[in-house]
Amino acid sequence: MTWNIEIKNWHAVAAWTWDAGDDVCGICRMPFDGCPPDGKYPGEDSPVVWGVCGHAFHLQCITKWLSAQTEQRCPFCRRNWEFKAAATAEGGPGANQQAA
Repeated sequence: MTWNIEIKNWHAVAAWTWDAGDDVCGICRMPFDGCPPDGKYPGEDSPVVWGVCGHAFHLQCITKWLSAQTEQRCPFCRRNWEFKAAATAEGGPGANQQAA
């Protein structure tokens, strides 16, 4: 017994998530694939950024945090805050992470 299957219609569904090592921003506690309190849209309008220390936050959240502090320090580890350089496609592990 043989079966011939013909696909007449196909509807693809996809989902995405940030590879940040955690599900929520440490400042606003909102999911990375959602919007921070000051954001309007998830995704590219609310990017996730990493510090050299390895901690990740919504760009809007860490920017607001840094502007309110006299010392530019990570909210988690208290090291001097420095944005991690963007990884390239050839960058190896973590190359798909967004950074500013």
